[in-house]
Amino acid sequence: MPFRTIIIKSRAKLEYSLNYLVYRTENLEKRILLDEINTIIIESTQVAITTALISSLAEKNIKLIFCDSKFNPQCEILTYHGTYDMYDKLNEQFNISKLSKDKVWSEIVIKKILYQSKLLMKFSKESAELLENYAQDVLLGDSTNREGFAAKVYFNRLFGTDFNRNQDCEINMFLDYGYTVILSSFNRIIKMLGYYTELGIHHIGRTNPFNFSCDLMEPIRPLIDCYVVNKIVDKDNFRDIFVSILDSKVKINDSEMYLENAIRVYVNSVINSLKSDGKVSISFIEYEL
Repeated sequence: MPFRTIIIKSRAKLEYSLNYLVYRTENLEKRILLDEINTIIIESTQVAITTALISSLAEKNIKLIFCDSKFNPQCEILTYHGTYDMYDKLNEQFNISKLSKDKVWSEIVIKKILYQSKLLMKFSKESAELLENYAQDVLLGDSTNREGFAAKVYFNRLFGTDFNRNQDCEINMFLDYGYTVILSSFNRIIKMLGYYTELGIHHIGRTNPFNFSCDLMEPIRPLIDCYVVNKIVDKDNFRDIFVSILDSKVKINDSEMYLENAIRVYVNSVINSLKSDGKVSISFIEYEL
C-alpha cells in the first residue's frame, strides 16, 4: 500500500521514468518509486511537471495537489475513475450527525479558550480567570457563544480596547498572515487524508472553501497571537517567522513532534471522534506560550 506523501516546496522539474517520479533541480536529482507514493503536494508555483508524469499518477490513483501562492490547496488532479474511497469519505462527512458535530465543536472551543486564558495570564490574572469561567460554561455546540464573549475580552486585553479584528492595521496584518500559514497546513492535511475542506462542522460559509480547516485550527490561533503580542515578529521577519513555526516542537499524546506532524495526528483524531459520535477522544496539540 502506498505510504509516502511528497511535498515539493521550491523550484524543480518533475518527470516520469520507468515507474519513478524524477525530481530535478539545478544541483540535485532524486528518484522515488511511484508505488510508494500516496499523495504529492506541490506548494511552489515554480514547479514544472510533465504530462507523462501526470498521466502515470492518475493511472495509479496518486493524488496530486497544487497550492497557490499562500500555500493553500487550489486544485487537484483526479482520474475519471476516481480513488477507491472518494465516495466513502464524502459520505462520511455528509452523514456526521449534528450531535457529533456539536460535541466536537464544544471540545474545540473549550481548548481554544483555555489557551487564550493561558496567554492572558501573563498580562491580567483577572481576565485570564474570566476566560477560564467562560470555558467551564461552554454548552453543547457552544450554543451560548462563549467563544465570542471570550474573544472580546481576550483581544481587548492583549491589544487594547480600541482594537478590533476588522481594522486595517499592522497587528491584524501579522495575525492574518500567521493564521493563513496555519490554515494552509490544515488544508493540505485534510485534503491529503481524502476529506473535504468545504464541509465544516461549525463554519458553514457558502463562499469559504476551507470551512472544516477553520473549525479545526481554532485551538492553534493563540500560538500565533503569542508571537504578535510578544513582538517576536515585525515587518521585516514576520513571513519567515510564521512559515518556520510549522517546524517548532509541540506535544501530542505525550510525544514531542514538529507542529505540522502533530496537526496530522490531531486532524485524524477529530475525524475519528466525529465518526464515533464523540466517543473517541480528541488528541489536542499542547504548546508553550
